[in-house]
Amino acid sequence: MSYYQHHIFFCTNDRDDGRPSCGHCGSELRDYAKKKIKSLGLNGAGKVRVNNAGCLDRCDEGPTMVVYPEGVWYHCANEGDVDEIISEHVQGGRVVERLRL
Repeated sequence: MSYYQHHIFFCTNDRDDGRPSCGHCGSELRDYAKKKIKSLGLNGAGKVRVNNAGCLDRCDEGPTMVVYPEGVWYHCANEGDVDEIISEHVQGGRVVERLRL
């Protein structure tokens, strides 16, 4: 049994060579997701954990996140996308197909 119901990882990797990366935007979206999860009372043991990840190797897709235990990968461009993923997937158990990678 997993310690968390959902564990969400945001790519926050920065590349120095000018190639696309999730870095700055991924960090902002991760911070937003952490605050949103906390405001909904979904954080903590047995609930939801939000973490940064190293490179998820999907840089051309823009900011990337993955939700476990389902292993569903998402592109999320803004806070609205994060809200939709939290509402639909985390709370509702439905994959957000329009954002799925």
